[in-house]
Amino acid sequence: MANSMLTMQNIAREALPILEQQLVFPNLINKDYSNDFVKKGDTIQVKRPAVYVADEFDGSAINLQDINPHPILVKMDTIADVSVVVTSKEMTLKMHDFVNDVVNPAITAIAEKINQDGLNQYKLINSFVGVAGTTPDDLEDIANARGKLNNNKVPMSPRSGVWDADADTKLSIVDAIVNAEKSGSTEALREGAIGKVQGINNYMSQAVKTHTAGGYTALADVTGTVDVSAVNATDATTGYKYTPVPLTSAAGTSTEKLLKGDLVVIGTSQYVVIADTANAIAGVVTANLYPQLTADLSGDAVTFPDVSAGGHVANLAFHEKAFSFVSRPLEAPQSGVESYTTSYNGLTIRVTKGYNITSKKETISFDVLYGYATPYPELATRILG
Repeated sequence: MANSMLTMQNIAREALPILEQQLVFPNLINKDYSNDFVKKGDTIQVKRPAVYVADEFDGSAINLQDINPHPILVKMDTIADVSVVVTSKEMTLKMHDFVNDVVNPAITAIAEKINQDGLNQYKLINSFVGVAGTTPDDLEDIANARGKLNNNKVPMSPRSGVWDADADTKLSIVDAIVNAEKSGSTEALREGAIGKVQGINNYMSQAVKTHTAGGYTALADVTGTVDVSAVNATDATTGYKYTPVPLTSAAGTSTEKLLKGDLVVIGTSQYVVIADTANAIAGVVTANLYPQLTADLSGDAVTFPDVSAGGHVANLAFHEKAFSFVSRPLEAPQSGVESYTTSYNGLTIRVTKGYNITSKKETISFDVLYGYATPYPELATRILG
C-alpha cells in the first residue's frame, strides 16, 4: 500500500528547501519572482533593480535619478527537469527515506543546471582583471577584483565572488583567507565559502565557466575604424547600448570569427562581443561591442586578452544587482495527473506524478521554470583564470 504521506504537495514542500540550499549563484544575486503562471517560451518584462549614485550637491541643481529604470525582456526558455520512474517500493517508503533516495538526487541535478546557466552570464561582462590561462592564487587577485569594482563605482555591499575549483585550491591556503570569517545565508553556501576578503564574500562553484575564444582572437595585428555617430545602436531586448565595429587584420587572410563573450581591448578600454560574428572575409570582421564606444576609431590598435591562451576561466566578482534570477511557477497539467507547485523566497518548483499506459510505468517529475538577465553588466568583473 502506498504511503499516504507521499503526496505531490508534501514532496514539493520537502524539495523546495533542498533546492534553495543547493543553489549558489541565484542566492547571491537579485531574484525576480511573481506568482503569475507562465509557459516555457513566454517573454516577460521584469523590473531592472534601481541602482543610485550619491552626488555632491553643488548648490545649483540636483541630479534626478529614475526610481523605476527601463524594464528588461526575459524569455522564460529553460525548464530544468528530472523525471524518475517510481515503483510500489519507492511509494511505500517513509518520507525521510523517499527524500534521501529520490528527492535529494533529483534536486541536486536541477540545482547544478541552474547554477551552470547562471554563471554563463559572464558572456555579457566586459570588465576584467587577471591573465588568461593563469589561475588566481593570491590575495592580490581578490584585491585586484575589488579595485576594478571600486574603479567602476560599484556599490560596496553586497559584493560576491565565485571562483572555480582550481582557484579555490590555490586561494584556500592563503593565510589571510584561511583565517577569514566564513559567511553565507545557507548551509550550502557556508560549505562552499572561501571567506569574506577585501569586502567580497567568496565562494567556490564547480559550475564556473571556461570561455573558449573565437579564432579571430589569436590575431595580434588588428585595428578598428568606425564613425560612432553613424552606427551606435541599442539592443531592444536588453537595452544595452553597443557599437558595431569593423575590425581589420593587417595580414588580410583570416576567415575566423569572434564569439559572444570574447574580450576586446582598445586603448585602455575593455569591451565584450555581445553576439557571435560572421566569419571574417579576408581578415575583416564586424563585432558588436559593449559598452558603446564614445569616440571614433581611426585605425586604432585592437588586442585580445585570449590571444595566447585561446580562452580563460571566467571567475566573477559582482554586486548582487548585476544579475537577476527570474522564476515563475508552472501550471499543473490539465490531464488526470497529481501535481503541485510551491514557491518560496524567489524560487518555485513543480512536482507531478503520472502513469504512462504505453510503458506501464509511473513517473514523478521535478521541474523548475526560470531565466536569467544581466541588467547591470557594469556591476561585475571577470577574474581571468
